[in-house]
Amino acid sequence: MRYFLFSICFLIIINASGQSKSTNGEMQELLAEVYKKNNVPQNPFASEARRDHFIQQLQATAGIQDSIKWQFLLVPTLLENGDEKEAIKVGEQLLSQVKDFGTAPQQVVKRLLALAYLRDGEKTNCVQDHNSSSCIFPIAGRGIQTFKEGSARAAQLYEEILRVNPTDIESRWLLNIARMAIGQYPQSVPAEFLIKDLDKDGPDKVKPFEDIAMQTNFYVNNLSGGNIIEDFNNDGLLDVMTSSISLLEPMVYNKNNGDGTFTNESARSGLGKFTGGLNMVQTDYNNDGYKDVFVTRGAWLANFGEQPNSLLKNNGDGTFTDVTKQAGLLTFRPTQTATWADFNNDGWLDLYVGNESVTGGNAYPCELYLNNKNGTFTEIAKEAGCDFTLYVKGVVSGDFDKDDRMDLFLSTLNGRKVLLKNVTEKNGPIRFKDVSIAAGLQNDSTRTFTTWFWDYDNDGWLDILASGYEFSKSLAWHAAEDVLGMPRSNAGQIYIYRNRGDGTFENVSEKLGFTHVVFSMGGNFGDIDNDGYLDIFMGTGNPLYQSLVPNKMFHNLGGKAFADVTTSARVGNLQKGHGVAFADLDNDGDQDIYIDMGGAFDGDGYHAEFFLNPGQSDYHWIKMSLEGKKANRAAIGAKIKVTFDENGKTRFVYRELNSGGSFGCNPLMQHIGIGGATKIKKIEIKWPGSKITQTFENVAADQNIYIKEGNPTIETRSFKKVNLVSPVKAADMHMHQGMH
Repeated sequence: MRYFLFSICFLIIINASGQSKSTNGEMQELLAEVYKKNNVPQNPFASEARRDHFIQQLQATAGIQDSIKWQFLLVPTLLENGDEKEAIKVGEQLLSQVKDFGTAPQQVVKRLLALAYLRDGEKTNCVQDHNSSSCIFPIAGRGIQTFKEGSARAAQLYEEILRVNPTDIESRWLLNIARMAIGQYPQSVPAEFLIKDLDKDGPDKVKPFEDIAMQTNFYVNNLSGGNIIEDFNNDGLLDVMTSSISLLEPMVYNKNNGDGTFTNESARSGLGKFTGGLNMVQTDYNNDGYKDVFVTRGAWLANFGEQPNSLLKNNGDGTFTDVTKQAGLLTFRPTQTATWADFNNDGWLDLYVGNESVTGGNAYPCELYLNNKNGTFTEIAKEAGCDFTLYVKGVVSGDFDKDDRMDLFLSTLNGRKVLLKNVTEKNGPIRFKDVSIAAGLQNDSTRTFTTWFWDYDNDGWLDILASGYEFSKSLAWHAAEDVLGMPRSNAGQIYIYRNRGDGTFENVSEKLGFTHVVFSMGGNFGDIDNDGYLDIFMGTGNPLYQSLVPNKMFHNLGGKAFADVTTSARVGNLQKGHGVAFADLDNDGDQDIYIDMGGAFDGDGYHAEFFLNPGQSDYHWIKMSLEGKKANRAAIGAKIKVTFDENGKTRFVYRELNSGGSFGCNPLMQHIGIGGATKIKKIEIKWPGSKITQTFENVAADQNIYIKEGNPTIETRSFKKVNLVSPVKAADMHMHQGMH
C-alpha cells in the first residue's frame, strides 16, 4: 500500500511538471524501482512483506507444530512492522499453546512476549506520548511512563523467566529497565535480580542538556539516518538536513531564518523527492562555493543493499539537482560511509566510498573517484591501491603524518583497521600504501564501527578513534555483564590510538578511561565547554529491539582522560542513535548536539533529538569559516593552529578542517574553544593543496570570522543569539506535560 501511494505521488509530480524526465525524476524513479525489487520476504528489513508472508503461511497450515513455528516467526515481524498490539495478541496465544511442551519452549516464548510488551510500553510512552525526558537513561521525572501496562507486564514476564533461569542476564537487564520505566526501580525489583546503582551519577559532572527538538520547528521523526548541519545558502546561518534508511522516507531540509525559526524547504529545494540514505556528507565538488550533498544507501542489507548513492548539486538558488549519473558516480553497492578530500592536491575534492562486503555474499570493492575538474569523476581505486573488499562501516580522511597529503582510515566489521598512507608523488597519479601493521593498528582483530581522525590532546598530530562493535551475545547482555562487573570480552569498547608522531600509534584507550560498553553506531566530536579539548557524543545500539543501551557523552579532561558524563548531561536515550552533529544553532557561543534517532525496521521510527547546551562555563571561543582559492573552495583538509595565553601559560589548539565523524556531519565552519583567554595571539592556517600558510595576530575572542585564502584581512560576521523554542510549541508541551 505504501509503495502504491509512493508511486502515485511520483507520477503526479512528473505529470504536473509537463517536462521531459529530469535527472531528479530519474533518480526518484530508480529509487522506487529498487524499493519494489527489494520489498520481498527474503529481505530481513522488508517488515511488511515478511509479515504478510508469515500470515499467509500461518493461514495455510493445519498442524499445531507448524502453527507454532509460523506464529513464532510472526511475532517479531509484527514488532518490526510496528504492530505491537497484534504481536502481543499472537504471543499470548502462542504462550498458551506451548504450555504442555515443557519449560524450554515456554521460556523462549516468554522472552519474545516480554519484549513485545516492553516495546509496546516504549511505543506508547516514548514515541506517542513523547516528551524531552522520554527514554532518557536513567529514567526519572517526566521520563517515567504514564501508561504503565506494557512495561509492567514485561517486568512480570522477565521475573518469571529469571526464576527459571537466573543466569539470563539479558532478561535481568531488561527487567531493571522495565521497572525503571514505570518508576519502580530499585524498590520493586527482587533483590536477587536487582542491578544496583543504574541511576547513580559518576564523579565527573556537567550541566544537564535538554532535548528541545519537539519545541522547535525543525523537528523530525523518522527511521535511522544521517544528518548534516551546514550553511547551504551562504547566508552565514546553519541549516539542518536529515535522511532516512527507508526508501519510503524523504530527505528533510530545514533552512535557518536567523530568528530562531526554520523553514522546511524540502519540497521547494527538490530534496523531498529523494528517499533513503542511512548517511550523507557535505562537499563542494565543483568549487562553486555552495555545499553539495552526497547520500549513501544500502548499508546492512548485503545483496539487498544494491542501491544507488546520490550526488546532489547545490544550484545556489535554494534547489538541488541529482547529478549522480552524469558525474560518473552511479553504482549499486551497499554503503553508509564516504569521505571527501583532495588526495592529489590539485585544488579539487575527490571521493572515497567504503562499501560493505559480507562473507558469503557478493563482493563490493571500495571506490575512489578522482575529480576531473569538469563535474565528472573517474574511478581509480584499484590503480590507487585502495580497492579493499571488506565490511566497511566507517571511512575518514586526514593527514596523520603531516606530509601535506591526505591519508585514509577504514573501520570494518572484519576486524581489520586499515590505515592508508598517501604516497602520491607531485603531479603523479594518486597512490596509497597500507601501513596498518607498521603503524601498530593490527594488534587485535576487534570489529569496529564509528571512526574519525582528531587531535584529542592538542599535540598537533591527528589521533584515531574507532568504536568497537564486537559482541557475542545481545547488546543488553553485554551491558549487564559490564555493570555487574562480570568477566567479559572487549565488547562495545571505544578505542583511541594516539599518534606518536613517528608513523606509529599507541592504544591509549584504557589509560584514557575507555573500559566500558558503548556500542556506538553514530558519533561525532565537539567542545561542549569551550576549554579547547574535544569531547565525544555517541549514538548507540543495533537493529534489535532488546538493544536498549544508552547513548553516551564523554568529557575530555584536558587531553589526559575522558569522563563518562552521560547521566549528569541527561543525554543517554535508550533508543537507537545514528548520525550526530555538534553545532551552535542558537548562536550563544556553545555547541549543542543534534542526533538522528530511530532503528532500521519499519516500526522503529523515533524522534530526532536536539540537545540544547545550557552553557557549561564562561570560557571563550572563535568560529572560523574558511574559503580556499588555490585550495579546494570548501577548505577541507586545512590545518588550523590557534595560540593563546591562559592563566599565564601559552596554549595551542589544533584542528584539521572536516565534518567530524563517519556518521553525522558537523558544519565545516570550525568552532574552537579557547578557555579563559579573551584574545587570540595568533591564528595560523595552512591551506591544503597550495600549502600556503597565513598568519593572523591579536584576534578578539567570541566572534565569527571569515578568512579567504590569500586575503590578508579577516572579515567578521555578526549573528544575534536566538531562542530556538517556539512559544506556541512550548505552551503545547507545557499543557501536554501538565495532563500527566
